[in-house]
Amino acid sequence: MEASAGLVAGSHNRNELVVIRREGESALRPVKQINGQICQICGDTVGLNDHNDNELFVACNECAFPMCKTCYEYERREGSQVCPQCKTRLKRHKGCARVDGDEDEDGVDDLENEFKDLGGDDDAESVLHSHLSYGRGRDYDMPHSFHAVPNVLLLTNGQMVDDIPPEQHALVPSFMGGGGKRIHPLPFADPNMQVQPRSMDPSKDLGAYGYGSVAWKERMELWKQKQEKARQMRNDGGDGDDDGLDLPLMDEARQPLSRKLPFPSSQINPYRIIIIIRLVVLGFFFHYRVTHPVHDAFALWLISVICEIWFAISWVLDQFPKWLPIKRETYLDRLALRYDKEGQPSQLAAVDFFVSTVDPMKEPPLVTANTVLSILAVDYPVDKVSCYVSDDGAAMLTFEALSETSEFAKKWVPFCKKFNIEPRAPEWYFQQKIDYLKDKVMPSFVRERRAMKREYEEFKVRINALVAKAEKVPEEGWTMQDGTPWPGNNVRDHPGMIQVFLGQSGGYDEDGNELPRLVYVSREKRPGYNHHKKAGAMNALVRVSAVLTNAPYLLNLDCDHYINNSRALREAMCFMMDPLVGKRVCYVQFPQRFDGIDRHDRYANRNIVFFDINMKGLDGIQGPIYVGTGCVFSRQALYGYDAPKKKKPPSRTCNCWPKWCCCCCCGSRKKKSTKSKQGKKFKLPKFFRRTDNRSPAFSINGTEENGEGAEKPVVISEEKLEKKFGQSPVFVSSTLLEDGGTFKGANPASLLKEAIHVISCGYEEKTEWGKEIGWIYGSVTEDILTGFKMHCHGWRSIYCVPKRPAFKGSAPLNLSDRLHQVLRWALGSVEIFFSKHCPIWYGYGGGLKWLERLSYINSVVYPWTSIPLLAYCTLPAVCLLTGKFITPELNNVASLWFMSLFICIFATSILEMRWSGVRIDDWWRNEQFWVIGGVSSHLFAVFQGLLKVLAGIDTNFTVTSKAGDDEDFSELYTFKWTTLLIPPTTLLIFNFIGVVAGVSNAINNGYESWGPLFGKLFFAFWVIVHLYPFLKGLVGRQNRTPTIVIVWSILLASIFSLLWVRIDPFLPKGDGPLLEECGLDCN
Repeated sequence: MEASAGLVAGSHNRNELVVIRREGESALRPVKQINGQICQICGDTVGLNDHNDNELFVACNECAFPMCKTCYEYERREGSQVCPQCKTRLKRHKGCARVDGDEDEDGVDDLENEFKDLGGDDDAESVLHSHLSYGRGRDYDMPHSFHAVPNVLLLTNGQMVDDIPPEQHALVPSFMGGGGKRIHPLPFADPNMQVQPRSMDPSKDLGAYGYGSVAWKERMELWKQKQEKARQMRNDGGDGDDDGLDLPLMDEARQPLSRKLPFPSSQINPYRIIIIIRLVVLGFFFHYRVTHPVHDAFALWLISVICEIWFAISWVLDQFPKWLPIKRETYLDRLALRYDKEGQPSQLAAVDFFVSTVDPMKEPPLVTANTVLSILAVDYPVDKVSCYVSDDGAAMLTFEALSETSEFAKKWVPFCKKFNIEPRAPEWYFQQKIDYLKDKVMPSFVRERRAMKREYEEFKVRINALVAKAEKVPEEGWTMQDGTPWPGNNVRDHPGMIQVFLGQSGGYDEDGNELPRLVYVSREKRPGYNHHKKAGAMNALVRVSAVLTNAPYLLNLDCDHYINNSRALREAMCFMMDPLVGKRVCYVQFPQRFDGIDRHDRYANRNIVFFDINMKGLDGIQGPIYVGTGCVFSRQALYGYDAPKKKKPPSRTCNCWPKWCCCCCCGSRKKKSTKSKQGKKFKLPKFFRRTDNRSPAFSINGTEENGEGAEKPVVISEEKLEKKFGQSPVFVSSTLLEDGGTFKGANPASLLKEAIHVISCGYEEKTEWGKEIGWIYGSVTEDILTGFKMHCHGWRSIYCVPKRPAFKGSAPLNLSDRLHQVLRWALGSVEIFFSKHCPIWYGYGGGLKWLERLSYINSVVYPWTSIPLLAYCTLPAVCLLTGKFITPELNNVASLWFMSLFICIFATSILEMRWSGVRIDDWWRNEQFWVIGGVSSHLFAVFQGLLKVLAGIDTNFTVTSKAGDDEDFSELYTFKWTTLLIPPTTLLIFNFIGVVAGVSNAINNGYESWGPLFGKLFFAFWVIVHLYPFLKGLVGRQNRTPTIVIVWSILLASIFSLLWVRIDPFLPKGDGPLLEECGLDCN
């Protein structure tokens, strides 16, 4: 074998050999047994050590490259001073001359040999021989038993990755230093071949053999750190036992599918410091406010202090859940490498899409059709996607529009996938004002795009014709094509309806490719039943989908939220299918993004502060709250199961103490903990736990404590399962399949019959639907309640923000519609506040973290802020009219605390915008609408909630109108009167009158009254500026006059009128002496 074959390294346990080659070598050569006695440079014997005749001379302590002492000394004196094999520097041995670079080595001084002259003819001859024979060592006899062994354990466990042969797999992805040698696995292995062991002297330091050197120690420490990190990641991820394989993390397919990205400490640490400082300043501020009352305006002072204390509490509830914000990053290439390899069947999990709609007149069928089309064209295996559309209004218009959509999808879906277009909702794709030819290389794209645009326009005409036809309802009701009456003619009394438009039979596009399933569902409705609005419709879809397809994951969308990023589902699967974190994730929430909003976002429809600040803060705790749409669920989490518990490492105990000592020290503690656990059994709600959901057996895991705290499986009867899930054997069996899927051999007709049964109006009676299972009932904002219950079960959620927004929807442009939308959200929070699921007192002892609880408390108490906010916005006008103020005359110390508080408020907002990337105009619009919604929608929500709880008067919410095809922002200036406009309008008028009265009073009283007036005017202008968008929407654009001109014109006209009256220019003024009547009658 040649000496240039390189370094052979391997492991007997792993049956793995690798070889490091020199530059320019590509062919693999057989590995030969080296006896360690022949110099691989000159071919002579290596010789023995000068100081120990019983051991060989070792030139390199790192790799033990066979080299005689003569070649070693020449390489150090005249050569590169590095080992020809491992490229590490050759260290000086005792008895050898010192060369440049030896000063940095910690060796034993050898003064008598440091400057020894090694000249002579023998050395020159050996040097010449070494140059001629370098890299051409003699070939020795080699056993002929080397054969390619197919079961060599490579990094991919013997599997081919992307058709790369095993000899090309890299063990180390980067090049080694200096020589640029690459390490390859050796395709030759002979288990019968015995490698000649190197003789070792136990009395000698291991550093002479390469063990224990600095490089060795560094490699060992690095290896230990990697092993510790891998073990920690497995512990954090639950079981951590992916596939039972112990493969290196350098395998790309074994890498985690996502990672956390914490914000830089330079951005987040000052933010936290300011929060703490603000808390301290608040304490001193309230100490001053409470200890310095205003006696001549005690009522005003008391109201203001109460309001300020409430504002401080609400600030704490809102602020501290943002203490640990994080970002996340996904790796779609790793997901594809692990679960979706090209040329192999996809192993990605199946997903059921839910789309809900009610009134086709307020939610146009064309909008719903675009959402459905974007789902059918999603970048995901078609056999893994099913779309269920819930029509809770049982409208024939929705049914026929969906039928047209299924036909158009056969043309639209192949077009999207052929040219990889974004977004895949045709209405928004053809409307976008970008260069649609960018990155398109196929010549047929322009022609096919024009043809597809024409097809879509014809499709729109057909949908519009259906809408126009539906406006005139026949007296006898709608009839179907076969003449039978439409079952949903009576919206409040109709049977359940299911129609499979695209399924296993006939679901193919024009190119002959399979299409995803498309199913129309309208649940049964009868008088006398509480159907629970949207939450009931979603639970019906959960049961129908479990019977027909039973995907392990669900994604729900509003009818106006289309898929803007076709790979969004893969982004979610990077969390759901990650073996490290996916087992404990209940849902992945995406932020809501909107189209068609005016550039200034007058009414804060985008909710940038909430989605880009609050939600990222919650993601660092236990996860974001569920916002009702754009969310991927785990089906098992919706079934009310507890999250899998983390495996705790075994506790370390000391065995050196006697047993009686341990009993004395720990006995009372164990008794106390046992009592507390037994008490918790009765107080906490009973949740079902499962052991093995892969088997269709009726077994669910219940925890029973024994001496060692082990869990025992408890078999639950079918009767108890039916009380929990309902009387449907097919559905109950599907709930026990953790990985989803339907039972083989099931008859489609019988499945449809069972699907009709599970959407009947009486199915949920005497079950746990809406209580512990599915979407939770009891509030019109079922999203907050549902997410809260999951977090109480110990699950965590994930906030996914891809670079391209995952989903986009439409938001109400009109002021009245926006206020009604906020009213519905606030009313739902008030309903939760009065329910048993209120986070203030529910869920203790479960898996809910305390910072996450603060966030949920804030989400249900924020409507109550409207009462102190309304009072506080009224105070400026009262102060201006009465001449009183809420604070006494400030001294220097009081001024310091007031100024410090204002500075902390501004600093907190600035630093918050800095780490989150939120623009200042978005932050300001959010502050303005917080006041507008607080004094209108939130206030009405509080009173409506009180009426519902105390008097039993229920209020029905109206569906928000979705965007149509009108002129851009045409509804922005539309004036729709509603009672919600009364409180803010009254506040505006009241503060305007107060400003005018205050200025007139200051003019009348002279110069001394202007100083106190400035504080009152600042207070009043604070209210007016926050209500300015409301005033702008109230005035509209009838005459195209800017609102600010109207406002300032009224103000200035009032002030100058008062000045004019004060000056009195028409009364004569005399310069002479004052004449008084003397009282004498001169006549």
